[in-house]
Amino acid sequence: MVKTKRVLQEDIPDISYELCDRLLSQLEKAKKPLIQATKCSLDNSNYDPKLGYLTPGSKKVKTELNVASVKKMSRTIFMLEILLRNIQSGNVNTKRELYYMSKGEVKHNPLLKPLDFNEQNESDAIIDFVCEIIECYREELNCYANDRGGQTYSKQLVVEETMADGTTATIDLSALGTSPFQPKNRPQNLKLKAKQPIDFCLIVESEGTANTLVANGFTKRHNSIVVGAQGVPSNAVRGWLKRIQDQLQIPLYFFGDLDAYTLQNIYRTLKAGSAASLIRNSDFSAPEVRFLGVLPEDIKRYDLNDYPVKEGDAQEVRALKKARDALENDPFFRSRKNKGLSDILHWLLEHKRRCEQQAYFTVDPRDPQMPEKIIIEKIESGNYI
Repeated sequence: MVKTKRVLQEDIPDISYELCDRLLSQLEKAKKPLIQATKCSLDNSNYDPKLGYLTPGSKKVKTELNVASVKKMSRTIFMLEILLRNIQSGNVNTKRELYYMSKGEVKHNPLLKPLDFNEQNESDAIIDFVCEIIECYREELNCYANDRGGQTYSKQLVVEETMADGTTATIDLSALGTSPFQPKNRPQNLKLKAKQPIDFCLIVESEGTANTLVANGFTKRHNSIVVGAQGVPSNAVRGWLKRIQDQLQIPLYFFGDLDAYTLQNIYRTLKAGSAASLIRNSDFSAPEVRFLGVLPEDIKRYDLNDYPVKEGDAQEVRALKKARDALENDPFFRSRKNKGLSDILHWLLEHKRRCEQQAYFTVDPRDPQMPEKIIIEKIESGNYI
């Protein structure tokens, strides 16, 4: 197994110059320059239950200079120069801004026209390729996504953030009123403290349902943290929950829908990372998070409203197809440690039914605290995976 290694920002210029020197030397010797990058895909993913997240295997993407690859290789060096200037100056940019910066370079130097990006997805792919070559985080290249950690509520949590200039800012979540705390960019800059012991963190797939639980008094009645995961978790959400897991060492529970998409695209990504981000899963996954529900047995236990998968819904059909593929090829679901989760995928494929997290509101519609009571009952009874 290839261990995930994190290249720090101070090492990136030397690694980049060494790469460019090697490519130039190969050209001068009439050899075809070759660039190797970590292959970030499921067929190069390993899963070690002791680590709890997906790591890269030994496969590399090899790009050798030829007619088909000359534009990709040239664009890579072109974008790398822009990124290195940002590191040198200390400036930061989003992928969108870097796309326009590259357009500006072409605009002011017509000789660069062959390297021009027609669409942002082309420059995004090159930025990702640079990260896979150097084996670094995008943030170490001073490139930030415009995403935020999930909406977070707590009466006990205090966050201390180290700013770029070395100063610190302290945020007491209990003093934010009805506003959530949403960490952004670098959760690694955050230090967490508890004013009094925190019992658990509840991660809710739907931000709306998370907000409802909090508005109805969940964090007042329980020493807890509630996080709205906003669907497929962004890097910021994953990094934030990893911070909660490691610094507070409290149980984390995921509360979401019972369907193939939620289990594979949302929960698996949150717990073990993704194949597309193998380099960064060590800091952007929360292996200790448990699946609280909806569980298949909850449907009968709480008489929840479920419904059949729509055969004509392309997204639902595609999710079931991916579930079959996951059971055969995904090292996370193939691991014995995650048998309970793979059993749910088998159940979904067999029954072709799904149930939403909001179905708990049908149990007693006249009791606004009923979903909360069920969540706490499930936690206390160990009714989770």
